[in-house]
Amino acid sequence: MSDRPISVLHAVTDPISTILMRGQLAYLQTNGFEPALLTGFGRQSQDQESGGGYPVHRVAMTREIAPGADLRSLFDLWRLLRRIRPVICNAGTPKAGLLVGLAAWLTRVPCHVYTLRGLRLETATGIKRSLLMLTEKTACFTAHRVICVSSSLRERAIALGLVARSKTVLLGAGSSNGVDSGRFERTPEKAVLATALREELGIRPGQPVIGFAGRLTRDKGLPELVTAFQTVQEKMPEAVLLLVGDYEQGDPVPEETRNAIASEAGIRHVGFTSQIDLHYLVMDIFVLPTHREGFPNTVLEAQAAGLPVVTTDATGAVDAIEDGITGVLTPVGDADKLAETLLSLLSDPSRMQSMGSSGRERILREFRNERIWQELTLFYRAMLQERGYPLPTGSSVEAVRCAQTQ
Repeated sequence: MSDRPISVLHAVTDPISTILMRGQLAYLQTNGFEPALLTGFGRQSQDQESGGGYPVHRVAMTREIAPGADLRSLFDLWRLLRRIRPVICNAGTPKAGLLVGLAAWLTRVPCHVYTLRGLRLETATGIKRSLLMLTEKTACFTAHRVICVSSSLRERAIALGLVARSKTVLLGAGSSNGVDSGRFERTPEKAVLATALREELGIRPGQPVIGFAGRLTRDKGLPELVTAFQTVQEKMPEAVLLLVGDYEQGDPVPEETRNAIASEAGIRHVGFTSQIDLHYLVMDIFVLPTHREGFPNTVLEAQAAGLPVVTTDATGAVDAIEDGITGVLTPVGDADKLAETLLSLLSDPSRMQSMGSSGRERILREFRNERIWQELTLFYRAMLQERGYPLPTGSSVEAVRCAQTQ
């Protein structure tokens, strides 16, 4: 054992992506590690704004491909890693995986991990797909281990020749951080707040609410969702579609989809919110008609809130529910089947309730934050042993208590 903390650097491209690691660094900190965070510039998450109790380093990184800016970022990252000398470096998101991965390789970071959270290349074509393939291959090559956030994502990455199976790791049943089941639990106090929010959104009692949370992009299936909702409204005129999230320039939805969202009376659109837990409680059913995922956190959150889920058979999404038990899988890009499934569930409240209860039970059983944090800590300790480094000391009980307060 080592009396000195083992320094570990977690890196993501966009500051808002630190939501994917909420509580994780605090857990590591009280398990004998000395965590730090590395992000690009941009909108901060609530965790960062409140202060996490660990250093935060910022280096400009763009999410899209930008050769000139990427070279400047790589140089700045190389200088930073030479200065802070982490023992473990864990980079997630594609651009951070590439640039931080290269910098870690160049500075000989002893334990370098790439967290593969999804494959943008799955929906790309032409030269962009080729560049993304090269990006992922490089990120996987420079890493000593690759954490795949779902089983189907691991199989897809291996099939594409991005990484050898022997290099991959899956934490528990999947996900990179699990979910805070307590935050999304339905309580009497939250029910009152959710009722007030429904009124604020202009949703009358008894109106069925189909909900979506995430980036409003093509890859998330927004065009199919809007088309399916229009079909649902023909049979259920009182139905409401609640969209929680912001548009992205990198993967814009068609103009007709955006116009429908802005103009149709049955659609409510709110931007990114820190009160996503209350918005789930406004919904009756959660839908994610995605074309690709790593492991969709919003599906975990929705199930933690007791909602039945309709998603697709895309990579990552297939791992997030138990088809027919906690929700229903539909084919990618099939708006007609999506509408049919939504109508079937909305017409069967007892089935929706059963699926919602089963989903929450599965979350408590397999996807609590603590379980994923413990798996990550054990993985880091095993990696340190493999590479001849002393193990940190720390109390996992205190770690859980501390992390839950962050």
